[in-house]
Amino acid sequence: MDDLNVPDGQARGTREAMDEAGLSLGNVWMRYFSLTGAAGEWEIDAYLNGSLELPETERDLLAHAVNELIQELPPRRRAPYSHNGRKQDPGTTAGKTLK
Repeated sequence: MDDLNVPDGQARGTREAMDEAGLSLGNVWMRYFSLTGAAGEWEIDAYLNGSLELPETERDLLAHAVNELIQELPPRRRAPYSHNGRKQDPGTTAGKTLK
């Protein structure tokens, strides 16, 4: 059985996604609430910490709120590649201009 299909596993995965993205409980709860979420902020906190179980629809709505917020984050900086010792304009890739 997939651990994320168990409520505790889903809560843990949601909390880990929030932590990795640097999302605060307050911001997540506001997005969740704006999507018609019915649980209060303290209930969401308790769920994410394994102290309370939420109905499946509320868990999925919370996951959706987290995923929306993650999608809105700016892309992370990426590591540069070498280009055979040549200096390269940051707006180009392999000799082609990015525009």
